[in-house]
Amino acid sequence: MFTCLNLIGFRLNPRGFQEGMPQTLSSTSMFTPCGFSPHLHTSKEGEQGGLIFQDGNLTSASLDALIQHLIPTTDYYPEKAYIFTFLLSSRLFIEPHELLSRVCHKCIEQQRLDDPVLDKARIRKFGPKILQLLTEWTETFPYDFQEERMIGHLKDMIHRIAPCDEAYWKKMNQLLQALNQKLATLSHGQEGIVKISTAVSDKLVAFKTKPPSIQREILSVCSDPYTLAQQLTHVELERLSHIGPEEFVQAFVHKDPLDGTKTCFSEQKKTSNLEAYVKWFNRLCYLVATEICMPAKKKQRAQVIEFFIDVARECFNIGNFNSLMAIISGMNMSPVSRLKKTWSKVKTAKFFILEHQMDPTGNFYNYRTALRGAAHRSLTAHSNREKIVIPFFSLLIKDIYFLNEGCANRLPNGHVNFEKFLELAKQVGEFITWKQVECPFEQDPNIIHYLHTAPIFTEDGLYLASYESESPENQTEKDRWKSLRSTILGKT
Repeated sequence: MFTCLNLIGFRLNPRGFQEGMPQTLSSTSMFTPCGFSPHLHTSKEGEQGGLIFQDGNLTSASLDALIQHLIPTTDYYPEKAYIFTFLLSSRLFIEPHELLSRVCHKCIEQQRLDDPVLDKARIRKFGPKILQLLTEWTETFPYDFQEERMIGHLKDMIHRIAPCDEAYWKKMNQLLQALNQKLATLSHGQEGIVKISTAVSDKLVAFKTKPPSIQREILSVCSDPYTLAQQLTHVELERLSHIGPEEFVQAFVHKDPLDGTKTCFSEQKKTSNLEAYVKWFNRLCYLVATEICMPAKKKQRAQVIEFFIDVARECFNIGNFNSLMAIISGMNMSPVSRLKKTWSKVKTAKFFILEHQMDPTGNFYNYRTALRGAAHRSLTAHSNREKIVIPFFSLLIKDIYFLNEGCANRLPNGHVNFEKFLELAKQVGEFITWKQVECPFEQDPNIIHYLHTAPIFTEDGLYLASYESESPENQTEKDRWKSLRSTILGKT
């Protein structure tokens, strides 16, 4: 049986070259498993420009060599997989504003952008490539550009190349406009989540002997399991959309062994969206348990359990594994699982099938198989409905944590362990593809509001509600019930 996971606690205490101008790819195509190739080929084995290759794949290099490999020239542009991997992982060694400063400085040197008379023919070959690199950076890691220093480097670069081609001004304005719009959208979404979090008290609301109920019940707001599963999917995709890929790396920042004085992002880990998403999972667990323990009558409690089983099954069919696991976890919390008389009235066959799918045995083998199936369906999908893949988020973080802990960031010779970061980028890149899917279901504001604001019991409140519903069975439960009645209800 599962218990509701303390995911917040887990997080805090946790692991080839192209000629000419590349075509502009959407950010989605950069990350799909078929589009993301972990193999960055070269025609030679061994070392090339400070980069170490093995079996044709880039495995390690000094930080300087990796930065140089990122920089476009008149006849070279880095592979998309390399750009994503390096921009994702480089922040473990160097802050984004420092990296962009070094990239711009090297471009100025190599293209002689400080010369009194510019080589316009050469810069017209180089210009589109540096603009493309900056565009990819702003599209994929927009949060990096919340810093004024980043925008300053951007503008400095365009001022240097624009005299050679007036079109560069227009392209840069389009880039900045798109960036500002994206940051504004993300900021608005974050503010909404903060308002919701501030408005909701997760403390025990006034508990009185039943009836009356502490609130409207879920079935009075939404009695259709298909609709609730779709609205849960709305919430999941909305919250996922705010999580930047860099948060997965920043969540596990350690001191760089080559710089023992500080960590990157030492002032702030910048993982607020990731943490907010984890809190949402925990809230959904407790909301499910509260809804089940609240009704006074056994028949009503059984009805709520069966309703959530149907919701969970529809979440599975949609590909919303995070809500599915939250519902199962909520139903397996001790205050709910001890309600034996209630469960005796429930048709549990469907529930056991769902539990089997999310069984942690074999490192969640059944779930991982189902996830691969959903991911494959997403790749060949013709509609957004079929593209939905919302992974069990805690397990995704855990996988990334163990990857991070299991492999060193640097090799004994001081080189960056690029092989590790290719695997990290593959896992994060897949997630980025999934989070970009637009929800195909019509939004119901009343249900969404209820999911975010309905009062929920604390763990003690759940136990008290559970004991009030079905009397304690042993002395330990009787003692706890007596203590809870005294502390919460003021009764002896």
